[in-house]
Amino acid sequence: MLRSVPMHPILFSVFGKEIHSYGVMAALGFLAGILTWVWLARRESRPAGFASDLGFWLMTSGIVGSRLAYVFANWSYYRANLLEIVRIDQGGLIFYGGFLLACVALILFARQHRLPVWHLADFAIPALAIGHGLGRVGCFLNGCCYGRPAGDHACGVVYPPICEPGKLFAGIPLFPVQIIESAALILIWAILLFAYPRRKKDGAVFALYLLLYPPVRFALEYLRGDERQSWYVLDVAQVTSIGLFLAGVLLFVFLPMKKFSLPPKS
Repeated sequence: MLRSVPMHPILFSVFGKEIHSYGVMAALGFLAGILTWVWLARRESRPAGFASDLGFWLMTSGIVGSRLAYVFANWSYYRANLLEIVRIDQGGLIFYGGFLLACVALILFARQHRLPVWHLADFAIPALAIGHGLGRVGCFLNGCCYGRPAGDHACGVVYPPICEPGKLFAGIPLFPVQIIESAALILIWAILLFAYPRRKKDGAVFALYLLLYPPVRFALEYLRGDERQSWYVLDVAQVTSIGLFLAGVLLFVFLPMKKFSLPPKS
């Protein structure tokens, strides 16, 4: 069991401006997502700038959706601290809020570029997994999204008093749910990249993501120690996970067996 872990919510300062580890890891996650799209776009000879355009719209909508969901869930605090709403560098994002708004942005982007939605969804989804995975490392360094007491489990970590879990659970080992989720997401990213060129129909890779990530998130919610928004015996994230998993099953069953082919590069 790890008795203590070094936490670095603030990495360094530049001209008196504190640079938060959460913001740095989020930026690295965005970069990893963009590089994934660039790599896939080059393999398929997509137009120049396609990956960066897609990244701008999906990442912007993802940030906005994630932040809006978090602010809504914590409105009792933000209504008295309106200027704090834009401080995403310190943490405070709800993933599923960003995921749903990014799906809307993807539909609009597909229509603008006259591409089938499921074809574009397959292209886009691997980058989400790696970006999300690196972002969870930022959560760990920031001390947010922490786990519940781990008891005698070997994976328990003790947080220092500079972060919220260290103050609330002084000297008590907690499950490192952020790192567990990060590892799972990186594995999912690799699986999706392997499946993408081998898919038999459009939407299959997106559906595969819905079959892989939501069960991980559902299970890890039982290990979370931070305050959760609940709905009867399940929390909101678990209810959303169930809905997305069922959507993945339906997509696999009912999506037509067709695959869009890009026109040859002239």
